[in-house]
Amino acid sequence: MTLPGVLILFCFAYLPMFGIIIAFKDYKFDKGIVGSEWVGLKNFKYLFSSEDAWRITFNTLFLNAMFIVFGLIAAVGIALLMNEVKVRWLNKLFQSALFFPYLLSWVVMGYLVFALLKMENGLVNSALAAVGLEPVQWYVDAAKWPALLVLIMLWKTAGYYSVIYLAGMLGISQEYYEAAKIDGASKWQQIIHITLPLLVPIMTIMTLLQIGRIFYADFGLFFNVTRDTGLLYSTTDVIDTYVFRMLRTVGDVGMASAAGFYQAVVGFILVLLANLIVRKIDKNNALF
Repeated sequence: MTLPGVLILFCFAYLPMFGIIIAFKDYKFDKGIVGSEWVGLKNFKYLFSSEDAWRITFNTLFLNAMFIVFGLIAAVGIALLMNEVKVRWLNKLFQSALFFPYLLSWVVMGYLVFALLKMENGLVNSALAAVGLEPVQWYVDAAKWPALLVLIMLWKTAGYYSVIYLAGMLGISQEYYEAAKIDGASKWQQIIHITLPLLVPIMTIMTLLQIGRIFYADFGLFFNVTRDTGLLYSTTDVIDTYVFRMLRTVGDVGMASAAGFYQAVVGFILVLLANLIVRKIDKNNALF
């Protein structure tokens, strides 16, 4: 039964790893991967010698860390609220409404955000004007975008992750809650002492998996939602969008591959370190 999954993983995750050698070559389309000249670490040197290297690395790590922390809080919070909705049809309605944004592409989300934030006739600026406040030039002020990107990411993904945590809550035996009620525990005390502790294994696994991709930015979010606006690069430009622009303008496939290899290695190391820390605290919650 596992054979189809193993074959898919092998074909799409392991066979393409042969292309890693492009990161160490001066890739030429006419010569191909094997025939291109070896250049050692030249592509990595070019990537890290750029004056933008620190900025894009910091933005990638900082924003993804914000997504992980606030995403976990929002998803667990939504799941706790959904768990208290006892009317079945209303529960399904809320789940569908919260899950729906996850199904939308970042292109569609980009247009929705633009409709909200555009300077003229944007819904947000129209609301500000209605209460006597000055409109904001959102696509000029880079300082506001880290918070905006966190809110947009939560809008799209919090509902999806909340379903995972809600499924974990539904698996908790009701006997725990009944015993707590007999002892006079309030609803908040039941959440603190029963629900959250029993969700820790799921929360740990989800967080470890996300840490593994902390060096990978969601290209659709950072490219489509920000509309690739140059004035916002100081806070929204990440490794993926920077490499895409370099590949599009310069056509340096080797440098783009070096960046991808760098992201994969660092992500792997971060997963190992995070899992090691979890094992030191409680080995039962570790991923491996």
